[in-house]
Amino acid sequence: MNKNLERLYNGLWKENPTFVLMLGMCPTLAVTTSAINGIGMGLSTTVVLVLSNMMISALRNIIPDRVRMPAFIVVVASFVTIVQFLMQGFTPSLYASLGIYIPLIVVNCIILGRAESYASKNPVIPSMFDGIGMGLGFTVGLTLIGIVREILGNGSVFGVTISALNDFHITLFGLAPGAFIVLGFLVAIMNVVRRKMEAAGKPLPAVQGCLSGDCSGCTLSSACTGKSMVHVTKEEIPVDPKDVAKPEPAKDAVKQTANTKNTEDVEKSGSDSSYADDDIEGKEENK
Repeated sequence: MNKNLERLYNGLWKENPTFVLMLGMCPTLAVTTSAINGIGMGLSTTVVLVLSNMMISALRNIIPDRVRMPAFIVVVASFVTIVQFLMQGFTPSLYASLGIYIPLIVVNCIILGRAESYASKNPVIPSMFDGIGMGLGFTVGLTLIGIVREILGNGSVFGVTISALNDFHITLFGLAPGAFIVLGFLVAIMNVVRRKMEAAGKPLPAVQGCLSGDCSGCTLSSACTGKSMVHVTKEEIPVDPKDVAKPEPAKDAVKQTANTKNTEDVEKSGSDSSYADDDIEGKEENK
């Protein structure tokens, strides 16, 4: 498969940021009260993702490594400001619906993650397709969640009322808990598809990111300053007492012991010689 097409496929299906990598959960749960909100948030994120990937890839050999994260944030914030002004001027109703989550695109894990792990290490064209794939995958995820929540919560889809559901509204799905429930069911469906693909010999990558509790798989783990969610403890292997070598005595202790032994030998030999001298003197007196 062509490398650029592979990046599109990975973002849409194999590495979908919403259902596989579990990234960008704040807008996913907050703004998906309707399908239109999901499309609007997804497409605005896609535009910022594509433009920032291209700019960061073009400047990857110029940006110093020690300030790469602040530089990435400046680039992303510039494009987010442009998108925010365009939405405010041409789609004021959508801009009002998304609210604070438009400027929060600056710190979206998907954008910073792709900038750190892909755009800063690859040419401009592949980085552009990577941004398109990830952005469209994010848009599809938000749109699916928005469709389900809108149908069950308001009895409509894309603002069009479904007559069969006029008297069937579940208010819960219009609230924050409903977003968790819908996301959970969709992820469960993804897991079923994953198992079937694994059985067919085409496994998808494992779920990563903050919700899985595994910081080793996060693309921002090297730049994250927070504490790891997973604390790995080193397993202590029991040691057999027979295998433990006896500690060697210190050199000073060995030297002191030797000196003490030599002193005792000298004293003993001296006392023996004195006894011998007394015997010789006694024999001479008797003579």
